[in-house]
Amino acid sequence: MSEEKVKVAIVGSGNIGTDLMYKLLKDPGHMELKLVSGIDPDSEGLKRARDEGIEATHEGIGPVLEDPEIKIVFDATSAKAHVRHAKMLKEAGKIAVDLTPAARGPYVVPTANLTEHLDKDNVNLMTCGAQATVPMAYAVSRAAPVRYAEMVSTVASLSAGPGTRQNIDEFTFTTARGLEEIGGAKSGKAIIILNPANPPILMRNTVYVLLEDDEVDEAAITDSVEEVVAEIQKDVPGYQLKNGPTFDERDTPGGKKPLVMMFLEVEGAGDFLPKYAGNLDIMTSSARRVGEVFARHLLGVEEVVA
Repeated sequence: MSEEKVKVAIVGSGNIGTDLMYKLLKDPGHMELKLVSGIDPDSEGLKRARDEGIEATHEGIGPVLEDPEIKIVFDATSAKAHVRHAKMLKEAGKIAVDLTPAARGPYVVPTANLTEHLDKDNVNLMTCGAQATVPMAYAVSRAAPVRYAEMVSTVASLSAGPGTRQNIDEFTFTTARGLEEIGGAKSGKAIIILNPANPPILMRNTVYVLLEDDEVDEAAITDSVEEVVAEIQKDVPGYQLKNGPTFDERDTPGGKKPLVMMFLEVEGAGDFLPKYAGNLDIMTSSARRVGEVFARHLLGVEEVVA
């Protein structure tokens, strides 16, 4: 196996970007983190990067675009910022792994379509809620046609920084589309709740999946869900299916239809952020895995590992 590394950069030195930095340092795989970029010269994330021996700049995306060695860029800024960045990164010939809800590239959830978009120059990880819940809708849709999927994500208020709060509308829209495009639902809905409880709660998610057919193979759905949960846990050990899948029925205009319910909890790894910030941890874990697959692809190392 090649020992060569693909040089990567992180744009955004806030909570998500800093946590991703520590994940790339802990488990770089075929990547070498060359640069962390932000816009605040007093950013704690930039200071931490320098303390780790990583080049850091507060001059924004410019130094990233100008460095020909950097091939993959993780954008951990905001949806509004990534709309601007996407075009610039494309023109600079760099692959963008987008951790914002900007949705300028195809959606990616590692457990569902990890290798389907390796020919793209921009892929979108949607939202933390999507990374936690879309795999559950996807797991159900592998076993039965899905009419409707709904997720309710509750996260600690302290884990939601300015970027998350500014992106609430994008969060709900993008997550709902993820339930449809990857989760397999004909229609989807997403709700996020910021819980101010102290001590802070872990990320909790409820997923409702309404099936199309009258008959349901409960064993097949359960097996599919458990298989996907086990796959996610390879990257996010704190991802737990606390209850479900449980089965019920709901009245619809076409009569009663089977309803599948799943209740999830996500505890972070604590690499940088507190363990209650599982919502951010699942995003950075997914980003690291997606970046690794792109790096392997660029190096011609085709086999995919967890």
